[in-house]
Amino acid sequence: MNDHKLQLTHIPQAKAEMLIRKPVAEVFEAFIDPDITSKFWFTKGSGRLKTDIQVQWDWEVYGASAQVDVKAVDLDKRILIEWPGETAPTTVEWMFAPRADDTTFVSITNSGFTGNADEIVKQVMDATEAFAMVLAGLKALLEHGIRLNLVPDRFPDAHVQS
Repeated sequence: MNDHKLQLTHIPQAKAEMLIRKPVAEVFEAFIDPDITSKFWFTKGSGRLKTDIQVQWDWEVYGASAQVDVKAVDLDKRILIEWPGETAPTTVEWMFAPRADDTTFVSITNSGFTGNADEIVKQVMDATEAFAMVLAGLKALLEHGIRLNLVPDRFPDAHVQS
């Protein structure tokens, strides 16, 4: 075991990126419209994302929900939200880069983590894993019409019994 104390020299950010083989308008809409998003991420959303509104996202299988403050929605380019983190609110930014072959490169960055170094590293790792699953689920849905159920299947023993 290494007895050296590790220290952060900067606060890390969670980042997940993926090429989606669909036009930017279709990929962007999948995150704006809760009827689509609920097929690959949360189970229910209270409304479409628009700048300066608050929506609620529910993960009913886990009995969890989040109040989401929508800070910016730039059509087919960017979404910026603030939502509850483990210890304090964090910021999530989606960037959508259209490509010449009618595909879209999506980049999701989650930042603003707080706590001690160990807590921050854990939050960054958890968020990176979660957003990678979200992007994989989106890719399967939009490119192949398949619902992978990645989010509910990640913690099968944590499902709320009805």
